Amino acid sequence: MKLARREFLQLAAGAAALPAVSRIDDATAQAYPTRPITMIVPFPAGGAGDAIARIIADRMRRSLAQPVVIENVAGANGSIGSGRVARAQPDGYTIQYGTLSTHVLNGAFYSLPYDVLDAFAPIALVTGGSPMIVGRKTFPANDLRELITWLKANPNKGSMAISSTAARLLATFLQQQTGTQFALVPYRGGPPAMQDLLAGRIDLSIDFPFISLPLVRAGSIKGYVKVSDIRSAQAPDIPTFAEIGLPALTYFELAALFAPRGTPRDIINKLNAAVVEALADPIVQSRLTEFGGEIVPRDQQTPEALATMQKAHAEKWWPIMRAAGIRAE
Repeated sequence: MKLARREFLQLAAGAAALPAVSRIDDATAQAYPTRPITMIVPFPAGGAGDAIARIIADRMRRSLAQPVVIENVAGANGSIGSGRVARAQPDGYTIQYGTLSTHVLNGAFYSLPYDVLDAFAPIALVTGGSPMIVGRKTFPANDLRELITWLKANPNKGSMAISSTAARLLATFLQQQTGTQFALVPYRGGPPAMQDLLAGRIDLSIDFPFISLPLVRAGSIKGYVKVSDIRSAQAPDIPTFAEIGLPALTYFELAALFAPRGTPRDIINKLNAAVVEALADPIVQSRLTEFGGEIVPRDQQTPEALATMQKAHAEKWWPIMRAAGIRAE
């Protein structure tokens, strides 16, 4: 069947435009970035995640020659900010600081309008670390064994701040494996939980060393245990659960950067290179490790490595959370 002359010309014009569109996309990626980049942090300002994100964003600015502006979008254990990024234009100008909680655990904890594994393009793993269980300065227990003994002797009289999905998971595990019961008190983030702990309005909290370790060193709060299988070089006096025969109570939180799914690979590569350069900076390394963060090896700083870690943690934790009935109420 012959095409009309007008239809033929329209098709020909469309075909000729395809390579041009490709060239325009390539040119856009090569020029990127030409304006400031927004990094969504799905937690309140002043917390561990906010601190890490600002350290990395400040150093990325030098590599990208554009500001990387932090915007805190807190709520629902990080899922509100994550949802905003999932809906953002995939042009490289909206990226996110995320964690194992926001980009793995929340997928089993909430019914979300996005897929935590598929709605994002991994950029790079930034750092990681194991949380600590800390207590108010006046809490009766002085060490880990005394803490467990007190909780067993005083069922449902103690209280623990829960400021993330990971904290809820670990608190539930602690109760199950030690035969203890205590109130789980939800908070919108680590900073307000720490404020109440310092004020003595709550007994315990699961927090990351970035915020809690300086307060433990100052004697403002008590440090009971690191949820890991090895002690921290920054806090060698704080034991691990493995030391009292509870090796299953270990957890390593991931801190990473993500972009919306569909972000061009050339842009992902530029962002990844900026993160890798930041993590090679001795000043950045010092700031991250000072409060308990661990710099991951270079081969784990790729987008592919981050995607693999996400999938592996989902396969590990989702069945455990579902079996334990750990879901948003």
